[in-house]
Amino acid sequence: MAFVVGENCIKCKYTDCVEVCPVDCFYEGPNFLVIHPDECIDCALCEPECPANAIFSEDEVPDDQQDFIELNAVLADVWDNITEKKDPLPDAAEWDGVKGKLDQLER
Repeated sequence: MAFVVGENCIKCKYTDCVEVCPVDCFYEGPNFLVIHPDECIDCALCEPECPANAIFSEDEVPDDQQDFIELNAVLADVWDNITEKKDPLPDAAEWDGVKGKLDQLER
């Protein structure tokens, strides 16, 4: 099993999770992060570090976010790897907790 970045990361993109990942399996898009499922070792270090509570074990992804399992896999193959913590997006706090953000995802 891998971990999956869910909807609440969109337009927030906190990178606290990246800093603790021992295998550097995070990939960065313009306003979202993803986890490469083939690289994730299921160590669970990233999940508690996410201030937006946007990371889930694959078997615990909420029903309304099941599409994010495939989305993480697809985007991890095209986005660049991120290995160091960066500042969140400027309006991250305003977007944290907003539902229905999938249409805001920039690829």
